[in-house]
Amino acid sequence: MSATILVIDDDRFLAGSISKLLTGEGHRVRLAHSGQDGLLAIVESVPDLVILDVGLGDTDGFAVCRQIRAKWRFPIIMLTARGDLIDRVVGLEVGADDYLVKPFQPTELTARVRASLRRSTEYAVSDGVPRESGIGALVVDQDKRDASMNGSWLKLNNKEFQLISHLWANRGRVVSREALFDHNWGYEISFNSNSLDVYIYRLRQKIEANPDRPEYLHTLRGFGYKLDYLPNRIDD
Repeated sequence: MSATILVIDDDRFLAGSISKLLTGEGHRVRLAHSGQDGLLAIVESVPDLVILDVGLGDTDGFAVCRQIRAKWRFPIIMLTARGDLIDRVVGLEVGADDYLVKPFQPTELTARVRASLRRSTEYAVSDGVPRESGIGALVVDQDKRDASMNGSWLKLNNKEFQLISHLWANRGRVVSREALFDHNWGYEISFNSNSLDVYIYRLRQKIEANPDRPEYLHTLRGFGYKLDYLPNRIDD
């Protein structure tokens, strides 16, 4: 799958190496060496995916990611020299779809780029199903890549939308944690012990009137989750 990828990194040598690597994979690569230049590059031409370094000279990647997510929905892979769990959690919280700690193997970056692009495009394929669907007051809109409750858009980030879309495709059925990890991440991640729980928590905060007594996103303890409108149900 050929795509336009924007690399935002003030390390010119690393950015050039990434560009050479991804160009060899058939992608079109653009470079920006500051957060401001990166945002301007997106305004000029929206890419299919952004690779964003956390440690930029003029700002930090978290701030840039937050600004991107205020307007655009394409995948963002964040790079950092720090491997602390808190940095990864912050990256996810501001809207990143994936996180890669430097130094990394070239094959790992290309695999994550392919996985992110695949997940971002598969929902745009019609497959003969309605583009807008709903259960109860919850509406999942595939074209807008967002969901709404009682007519108000939830402003889901890319990963949140991928997760709720997969649950919607299996609505009324329980989806195992393993299946959700495989579909939404596509590979083993070192912090997978709580990343799914973080996203489930965030979705419940957005769609449930009372997240502690969910009516839409239900837990089947020891197995997985189910999306269905079941008011007054107590989770297992």
